[in-house]
Amino acid sequence: MNERITVGRLYTGPTSPSLIHKANKSVELSSTGEKPFAQLLGDSLLKLSNHAMKRLEQRGIELKSEQMQQIGTAIDKAAAKGAKESLILMQDMAFIVNVKNRTVVTAMDSESMKDNVFTQIDSAVIIP
Repeated sequence: MNERITVGRLYTGPTSPSLIHKANKSVELSSTGEKPFAQLLGDSLLKLSNHAMKRLEQRGIELKSEQMQQIGTAIDKAAAKGAKESLILMQDMAFIVNVKNRTVVTAMDSESMKDNVFTQIDSAVIIP
């Protein structure tokens, strides 16, 4: 039982009754409407897609933790209204966000926003 499980490898060792009990208990918790801790933690985080990371780097945009929290709060507000793909405007920056996955899809600075056309969004949140 001391053997580590790595990604892409299944554990084929003996299954103890305590492991089965723990698995069943987590299923019981999720059936009552409570989310497992790992899922709650994942839901509260803000993710950046590879595309967004490239755009942030190309455009010289550096996000501070306070700004990331503001974007997270904006995503929470958009989710509360049923948004799926949202435009978040903050200072001289714009972000297209997949609300369900809490993922920033792309990022723009004021220079990139000159066309003023945003497509495939269903909502907008303005952060003062």
